[in-house]
Amino acid sequence: MDNLIKQLTDEAIENNTITPEQFKKNGIKRGLRNEDGTGVKTILTEISDVRGYKVNKGKIPIEGQLIYRGIEIVDLVDGFLKEERHGFDDTAYLLMFGKLPDQKMATKFSSRLARKRTLPEGFVRGSVLTFPSPDIMNKLIASVSVLYREDKNRESMDIDNVVSESINLIAKLPAIVAYSYHANRYHNEKGTFTIRRPDTSLSTAENFLHMLRSDGTYEPLEASILDMMLVLHADHGGGNNSTFTTHTVTSSWTDTYSCLAASLASLKGSRHGGANAKVMGMMDEIKGAVSNWSSERQVASYLKKILKKQAGDRSGLVYGMGHAVYTKSDPRAVLLKKKARELAHSKGRIDEFDLYETIVNITADLMKEAKGKNFVIAPNVDYYSGFVYDCMGIPSEVYTPLFAMSRIAGWSAHRIEELVNSGGIIRPASVYIGPSDVSYVPLKDRA
Repeated sequence: MDNLIKQLTDEAIENNTITPEQFKKNGIKRGLRNEDGTGVKTILTEISDVRGYKVNKGKIPIEGQLIYRGIEIVDLVDGFLKEERHGFDDTAYLLMFGKLPDQKMATKFSSRLARKRTLPEGFVRGSVLTFPSPDIMNKLIASVSVLYREDKNRESMDIDNVVSESINLIAKLPAIVAYSYHANRYHNEKGTFTIRRPDTSLSTAENFLHMLRSDGTYEPLEASILDMMLVLHADHGGGNNSTFTTHTVTSSWTDTYSCLAASLASLKGSRHGGANAKVMGMMDEIKGAVSNWSSERQVASYLKKILKKQAGDRSGLVYGMGHAVYTKSDPRAVLLKKKARELAHSKGRIDEFDLYETIVNITADLMKEAKGKNFVIAPNVDYYSGFVYDCMGIPSEVYTPLFAMSRIAGWSAHRIEELVNSGGIIRPASVYIGPSDVSYVPLKDRA
């Protein structure tokens, strides 16, 4: 850091620091959270709901529920697994249009998505390959902005146009992710690579694995699990950061592409979409530090160091444990855990899966010791998702873009909902607590 930047940084910190007492005094709910940790109500939605506690003189922990248009996520996933078919397309339709499609509509909708997967002529060479980004999320943001140029009706806010744009973007995002990954590898490793065209005969999950992998092959179990993960991440209420961003930016009546770029920027943040990468980093360190993974004593000893900020990234957090809303359980993690065990068996990594389970149990016990016997904590979906991706050989730089590939279905639904119910631009109030009556000082007289 040079002297000027250091001086400017010191001044920026000094003149922008607001104490917690000032926030409380002025009734500002930081992070839009009430004092008991519950969220401030800002969005009315019919799309999805996240339930992790009841309120009765405080928060009462309950088993978690994630509900898409009235259907519990457990029932939705069990439904298409029993039918032995993939469910992401149906889930996108459900979120956007309020009900599951009948057989005829399901075929039409999936066919439309499949036909729209191909990127515009010259897009891959001119945008993705020529200007790769160190972070694929940034490449997605840039690519979406390029797609804006290709849309003749790009500024239209008519619902039929937004629906058409949303379907187009849901269909194209997987190819942009896969091609961006290959472009980064090519530029970083100076090797060769193969760009595979989207296959309209494959499901969304199958097609992505087909495009991502150098040989284009995948196992049915891998495709099935990836499809389930796309369903699990497709939406999560209207209050999460990126979806709230979708509502806020849509209320300004900006175009669909700019709205998606803003939502992607939100999701990229390490506090939002990058959580599974933090879990994987923590797990790598634990696996290296603990010589006997089956020894609860050794595992507990290292977890105590993490909680005391003596190990890991010194945050005091066991990443993947706990959630802002869910208390007793995260239903997505419950579903994913079953598939994670199945995948671990098939890949010969069951000892690693058992370590994950040991950490869950010990962390829960240690937190009860620290915070009281009634304290409840459970793993969230990020705890298992990185492990599942790793078992499938999916590179870590694709984890958050995969999240975006799924969540774009929810963002599209919330954008449509905001436009249909257009209630004016979202503009919360702010409270000014800075100085008043400061006189202007001529440049020659400033110290």
